[in-house]
Amino acid sequence: MGGSRRRFFDRETKPEDVLKAIRAEEEKAKDQAFDTEVSETLGDLLADYNARDTEAVSAALQRVKSALESEIEGTVAPIFGGSVRKHTYVDGLSDVDALVILKDAELSRLTPQQVLDYFEQKLRTALSNWKVSRGQLAVTVAQEDLQLQLLPAVREDQGLRIASAKGDSWSKINPQPFFDHLTRVNDRGGGKVIPTIKLVKVINETLSEATRLTGYHIESLAIEAFRDYGGPKNSKAMLVHFFDTSRTRVLNPIKDKTGQSVYVDEYLGPANSQARKMAAEALDRVLRRMKNADASRSKPQWLQILGEE
Repeated sequence: MGGSRRRFFDRETKPEDVLKAIRAEEEKAKDQAFDTEVSETLGDLLADYNARDTEAVSAALQRVKSALESEIEGTVAPIFGGSVRKHTYVDGLSDVDALVILKDAELSRLTPQQVLDYFEQKLRTALSNWKVSRGQLAVTVAQEDLQLQLLPAVREDQGLRIASAKGDSWSKINPQPFFDHLTRVNDRGGGKVIPTIKLVKVINETLSEATRLTGYHIESLAIEAFRDYGGPKNSKAMLVHFFDTSRTRVLNPIKDKTGQSVYVDEYLGPANSQARKMAAEALDRVLRRMKNADASRSKPQWLQILGEE
């Protein structure tokens, strides 16, 4: 013990420096404990937000496919689907539970809304014991506590078309490369990227409508943010990283890998547009709130960021 004490307070080490080092280690331990606590809470919230029985969803999709067997050539299911808070609208391509590819070649001559009329009616007939509701782009079918968002697509040459964001024109689409890319990034991120995206979408809903991003844009920003991510693989750290990188990335357009348009985020205009600057400021405000919550080690402040008062 005595020898240890002499080594600790040798000629080159001042007692005040030792005290500072001890306090720094104590603060580091407190920070790590806080990170773990908040990450666990975020995980619990995500489970609550997205409480879906995946087997039940898969079984329901199979029933829809069977009921529409003569009308469809197949479906494309994203690696995750449905709005986090189970809204009955579609905010981005991967917010749907399935892209339903319709067989009838004549449908390509109709408008998107006429195709949606057709699709809605087919669902009402085939699923008479389901509640069917229609949005601008997709149809939601619900039974008890389960609901599915189904986006109709029509075949054109060798590609697919879905309704554009406003629902008044067609957009060409090639969704599989986007889903494959997101899957690879998620795998490299230890399966934590998709849960992070879902939490980002929850925070996004708390922003003003003028600065709110589309679901597809968020997913594309996440691909950019986590492509070479080497930080801690927990919800808290990855949320901070997303907002830190995205507050500058959002200022420039991202090329669209699905073929819907030239850019994922055309709705924000050209690089450094006023809309992009407003979005960047909104993302920066969220990041600053996260840092303030960390500085005070306040879990309630973190919950407020997600709209959990």
